[in-house]
Amino acid sequence: MGAPGRLLLWLQLCALTRAAYKIWVPNTDFDAADNWSQNQTPCAGAAVEFPADKMVSVLVREGHRVSDMLLPLDGEFVLASGAGFSAADTSSDLDCGAGTPALFLDPDRFSWHDPLLWRTGDVAHGLFSVDTERVPCRHDDVVFPADGSFRVGLGPRARPLRVSSVWALGQKFTRDEDLAAFLASRAGRLRFHGPGALSVGPEACADPSGCVCGNTEEQPWICAALLQPLGGHCPQAACHDALRPEGQCCDLCGAIVSLTHSPAFDLEQYRARLLHNFLTLPQYQELQVAVSKVPRPPRPREATRAEADTEIQVVLLETGSETGGAGRLARALLADVAEHGEALGVLSATVQESGAPIGAGSAAGLHRPGSLAGLVGGVAGALCLLLLVLPAGALWLHRTGRLRWRWRQDEASGAPLGFHNPVFDVAGSPEQLPAPQADARSFSQIYFINPLFTEAEA
Repeated sequence: MGAPGRLLLWLQLCALTRAAYKIWVPNTDFDAADNWSQNQTPCAGAAVEFPADKMVSVLVREGHRVSDMLLPLDGEFVLASGAGFSAADTSSDLDCGAGTPALFLDPDRFSWHDPLLWRTGDVAHGLFSVDTERVPCRHDDVVFPADGSFRVGLGPRARPLRVSSVWALGQKFTRDEDLAAFLASRAGRLRFHGPGALSVGPEACADPSGCVCGNTEEQPWICAALLQPLGGHCPQAACHDALRPEGQCCDLCGAIVSLTHSPAFDLEQYRARLLHNFLTLPQYQELQVAVSKVPRPPRPREATRAEADTEIQVVLLETGSETGGAGRLARALLADVAEHGEALGVLSATVQESGAPIGAGSAAGLHRPGSLAGLVGGVAGALCLLLLVLPAGALWLHRTGRLRWRWRQDEASGAPLGFHNPVFDVAGSPEQLPAPQADARSFSQIYFINPLFTEAEA
């Protein structure tokens, strides 16, 4: 059985034993267009240049005619069957030979810590991984292409990168002694570089509830590699109060469901439950879900137990234009835990949701923390305005003659007699006042003018 056949058999065994594996994507093949400066392989009669100060292993799959070739200081060409190079006169292809030389890009540009350079072999539709788990975790099996050339930078750290096993050049390394001998060989130095180290150990995850990835210390380098094309800065999230799950480099919009669990919890079964019972529904088609075990932040007055150190993080990511689906799915998962939590091995569940989309208008402000304070301030301002308007209105009615007020004084002594009720006499008066007559001299000086009637109508 050849190397590709052994690799396929090994991947099938990984699937049967629930082992996770990460596959290295980029290569240093001569016939890969993205390895060249003009994003195309050299045409017939072209001049070819490799970086003179780099080490590289290059796989050549086809025959090529070149006019000139500048080789690296140290490297190798691995020729497939029928592949090779032949000399060609530049005049044989004027369009090609007259151009600039075809430059092979820097082979050291590929970093182990870059999540974009890895692929998980068993990703189902609707699932994704947080950034630190897209890079090989300590329980993962790592696979490098058996039929291609590659070069990997192990990073600046002296602390070794630890994984369960490494498959390279048709060999599987499960012991540190064998891997160290390979990395020190010329074949290993052509494919792995940098001050970092790589080690292996038989640490396949045997816990049905899952295992923590173990890349927390590597997260700064993972995020730096991921954000390098963006200038080292995260793009702005498209929602208010965005969330940053454990292991994620940048904020995102959606929801996070945190599950505490018992030893009976099975991570793979719960992931399959999410896929078949929820993500297949039409209302959740634009959502992606990441499920993994993460360290649990300590909480006060919490029981000390093994399962309290970790929790299951379920990240619901909104990828489409429609919003609100993550929140609805989060509430559906809470209801599912309330009904089936004991059978699933789930003890409790909590939910965090991001806010409204940015640019959603005035409705977005209702989800912001300061909206209640703004509402209280608006009510207080309205009350103050009302207190100012009422005296001003009374003054206006007085000036227009619709509201009058006067003080009654005794004509003889000038002492105030108080308020006179038109129906009843002044309290304490020893004599009954005469009934009002039409003569103006008997008209009281203390009275209330009803704006609906005039003095002429009296």
